[in-house]
Amino acid sequence: MSVILALDTSTPACSVALNINGAVLEDFRMAPRLHNDLILPMVDQILDQAGITLSDLDAIAFGRGPGSFTGLRISAGVVQGLAFGADLPVIPVSTLAALSLEGFQKTGKNRWLAALDARMGEIYMGGYTVNKVEGRYVIESLIDECVVKPESLKGFTEHYNGVGSGWCYEDILSSLMPAAPEYILTDAAPRAACIADLAMLQFQQGATVSSYEAIPTYLRDEISWEKQAPRIGKR
Repeated sequence: MSVILALDTSTPACSVALNINGAVLEDFRMAPRLHNDLILPMVDQILDQAGITLSDLDAIAFGRGPGSFTGLRISAGVVQGLAFGADLPVIPVSTLAALSLEGFQKTGKNRWLAALDARMGEIYMGGYTVNKVEGRYVIESLIDECVVKPESLKGFTEHYNGVGSGWCYEDILSSLMPAAPEYILTDAAPRAACIADLAMLQFQQGATVSSYEAIPTYLRDEISWEKQAPRIGKR
């Protein structure tokens, strides 16, 4: 049996989840600016609810970004401390991939353009296909994670549904699709439950890091300010 604790503070939402061999418990709250106060009590509460301690875990997962700079630092810091103290491996999970999994779970649709509002007229964006094979979620990246101004994008060659706060630019993004998206889930936020689901697959594949390597993915720090539109054609 594998037991994974997951948490996310990358957006105004704050969430914690436990994946116990595929069964998921979650505490999800919309709590802008309260992450620092809530996250550790939420961890304690969900462990108590399951009747386990940190020593019973196999790994700790977190939403490694992209997302709020402050939120990502909070979750990474908490995970580093918990994982180091309990000598546990860490599983960093893309917040955009988690959004796409949420879209799949809610609608059954496979292809998603996940986008988070990055402020300054930009979005964090990634494109994915999601499937469930033999009881396990399988997710494939079709568009690399990037931060970009929506109006700089060119037309998409493939159809996507939309998920995440970055779809506040719905008119621009929808106009780039071969057809209007069937679903646009603007209110969706990365959830620890989805991060836990994806982390279970990564754990089984051995895709873990040490507590020292639990580093957020900011995207803005990783590319020049003269951003170029990502490749969005079919791979």
